[in-house]
Amino acid sequence: MAGAYDDRDGWIWMDGKLVPWRDANVHVLTHALHYASAVFEGERCYNGRIFKGHEHSLRLRKSAELLDMEIPFSAEEIDAAKDAMLKANGWTDAYVRAIAWRGSGEDMGVSARRNPVRLAVAGWEWGAYYGDAKMKGAKLDISKWKRPSPETIPSEAKAAGLYMICTMSKHAAEAKGCSDAMMMDYRGYVAEATGANIFFVKDGEVHTPLADCFLNGLTRQTVIGMLEDKQIKVHQRHIMPSELEGFEQCWLTGTAAEVTPVGQIGDYSFEVGEMTRDVAQSYEKLVRA
Repeated sequence: MAGAYDDRDGWIWMDGKLVPWRDANVHVLTHALHYASAVFEGERCYNGRIFKGHEHSLRLRKSAELLDMEIPFSAEEIDAAKDAMLKANGWTDAYVRAIAWRGSGEDMGVSARRNPVRLAVAGWEWGAYYGDAKMKGAKLDISKWKRPSPETIPSEAKAAGLYMICTMSKHAAEAKGCSDAMMMDYRGYVAEATGANIFFVKDGEVHTPLADCFLNGLTRQTVIGMLEDKQIKVHQRHIMPSELEGFEQCWLTGTAAEVTPVGQIGDYSFEVGEMTRDVAQSYEKLVRA
């Protein structure tokens, strides 16, 4: 399936029923369009099964709660909606996007308590997020924008508004010929890429930024568990930018990114080494088990 995302054949689950793709629309005065009151999940279906699908549904509801929203569907009902959407479109391998938002209603200001919370589940067939970078390593820019303090935003929520600086950072990176950008946090520590968590290898051990002001990704958690099962030491800690020079390998994790090797960040280079390849292969085997 190709073409603009608003002009395709297929079905999208919306507020309790399947609707034709081109009819899955919202009004221009939808609250979320003006005030970013939306949360979402990105998930992948492998061989007819969404990897950690229920965990994603639970996190969607948690994200909504953090934004003072109550999704009018349980996690189990969201699971069923995702399955119905995939079945209607005939997909066994696909990317799944569930999104909840404050719709149009009686309020059209900062407050939106009288507006309904709506839910949609869409999907599409999608290959590697970074293209051939999965083989040779992605090239990352270093963003000028920083992940904000958790005192300013609900950093545990996968909220649409938190991705504005990610889009800006990725556009700047692509203009330089890079696949993505690495972001620091508000204190100057290494944080993450625009839509993926980051890992480094040094002397046979793994180092990853402490997820205390950005999303602790489900893929991140899965990979940490895999490494610990392999008896590989994982350090979750604050990482200074000056440490990049001493790391030997690097990879990104995320539902879209899966496990993607990194070959370069700014002026720093990394090898696509044995541990990186092993983690990527082990993750691929796990999600398709």
